[in-house]
Amino acid sequence: MTEAAVSMNEPGVLRVSGVLDYTTGAALRSQGKALIAASRESRMVLDCSAVTRSSSVGLALLLSFMRDAEAAGKFWELRGLPQEMREIAEVYDLGEVLSGD
Repeated sequence: MTEAAVSMNEPGVLRVSGVLDYTTGAALRSQGKALIAASRESRMVLDCSAVTRSSSVGLALLLSFMRDAEAAGKFWELRGLPQEMREIAEVYDLGEVLSGD
């Protein structure tokens, strides 16, 4: 079984960890969306430093979290994006999108 998690142990810091792929994406999506909606912080940090492996599903997950934050009126910042995810983002020409506000 693939292990992955999304948590907000620090106010305003959404930490994504583990393997991001088709087996974990749906559960992480709903958990992360709920955590973002519940946060009272005006700024969100999407921390990916604990991601161990990712497919394009992981990138789609991050983009969804970014949209959720923006829809809630929050600024967001991306932290610790692994090289593997950067390479996937380059394929889709998402460098500017991932640079934040």
